[in-house]
Amino acid sequence: MNPKEIIARRVAKELNDGDVVNLGIGLPTMVSNFLPDNVDITFQSENGMLGLGPAPIEGEEDWDLTNAGGQPVTMSNDGVCFDSAVSFGIIRGGHVDATVLGSLQVDQEGSIANWIIPGKMVPGMGGAMDLLVGAKKVIVAMTHTARGKMKILKSCTLPYTAVKQVNMIVTELGVMEIVNEGILLTELAPGVTVEQIQEVTEATLIVSKDLKEMKF
Repeated sequence: MNPKEIIARRVAKELNDGDVVNLGIGLPTMVSNFLPDNVDITFQSENGMLGLGPAPIEGEEDWDLTNAGGQPVTMSNDGVCFDSAVSFGIIRGGHVDATVLGSLQVDQEGSIANWIIPGKMVPGMGGAMDLLVGAKKVIVAMTHTARGKMKILKSCTLPYTAVKQVNMIVTELGVMEIVNEGILLTELAPGVTVEQIQEVTEATLIVSKDLKEMKF
């Protein structure tokens, strides 16, 4: 199982029946592939949709129906479309139960940098800033490192998207929660030791007394 699938499978276990959930572009979109059969989730896209369905079959994409990242999507029979004012009213009004976002960096206070690397062209921040402060739960789904560089830091070095808003980090190595004291390591992937995950994490991890094996 590749690292991204491990992450997506574990994040899917955090979503509850009846939740309204926003999935960020990239890895987070994989989460919808691994929902338990008994869990009914309403997926929201900040470009103006509620009720996103599974990814379209290759060759049957409708390019007039895309998510905020420009990827083709399907909609459930009871799905609805609306303008950006309504969409961001849903987000800013606190009606999104959880958002799952990728990230470039997260720090020990739960601050996140995920929208720009200075000097590189980007299409824009999109809805990330609003989702981070508007969603009831923020889950960062990302690989633990990038090209050998640590991504879980004492303090972000890239421009912040939001400060102190992340609740949980899920990587292929473990599950971490942001608490008042810092980053609490609650689960370890099979075969991974505390020493191994700390070695690739700049922030000092607090090891939960109830530390358990990650299930995905």
